[in-house]
Amino acid sequence: MSKTILSVRNLNKVYQDDKSVILENVNLDVEEREFLTILGPSGCGKTTLLRCIAGFEDYTGTVTTDGKVTKDPDVDRFMVFQDFNQLFPWKTVKKNIQYPLRIQGLKDKDELERIANETIASVGLKGYENYYPYQLSGGMKQRVAIAKALALKSKIILMDEPFAALDAMTRTRLQKELLNISKKTDCTFMFVTHNIQEAIILGTRILVFGDGGKILVDEKNPLAKPVSPSSEGYGEFWDRLHSALYQSDN
Repeated sequence: MSKTILSVRNLNKVYQDDKSVILENVNLDVEEREFLTILGPSGCGKTTLLRCIAGFEDYTGTVTTDGKVTKDPDVDRFMVFQDFNQLFPWKTVKKNIQYPLRIQGLKDKDELERIANETIASVGLKGYENYYPYQLSGGMKQRVAIAKALALKSKIILMDEPFAALDAMTRTRLQKELLNISKKTDCTFMFVTHNIQEAIILGTRILVFGDGGKILVDEKNPLAKPVSPSSEGYGEFWDRLHSALYQSDN
């Protein structure tokens, strides 16, 4: 039986300056090792939900991670942003990965080296250990961010359209790499995207959000991985998600 790693209960987010309601009474359970993709129009609260779960926003309601009510940022929930500039520019790839481990109290140099080397290899960046962020492509920077989460043994990796700014070929390659990473770890992924194909390719479960974080669709992905547009049933599933998205945007 699958274990619930994350529970969101009666979550509301209102911006006090203009009283605008971003999320209203959101309830959600996420299972351990699930890859949850979230679709929805701009402004429906997808990113805000991730930020609330990560502890970056004030809200009412409760977020429970692995049975513990959480409110503030913690290493058990790691967020990968759309922006590529989430690494320290003066630190190498290896040092960027080791830094949060040092902050958490790990001082053993051999252990720091081992963890950094293992996670660098796991995200396909072996040979780039001593590169600085300015020497990396956008896709490589995102892989370093994922490596930081893996090094910290984060339980939940929250990804806010991390591949949106990449070219189509790089995006496709990183989707495949992320799938491989997810298979090798015990991490749970929550991945926001505007791209239906990306949601289907990556997700084991797919949500479609409407305004205020209203969940219009919540379905297990019926397609066997690896998924491609030629997969049996792909067209019908794509159409169903597209119809829900179209409704949510009207």
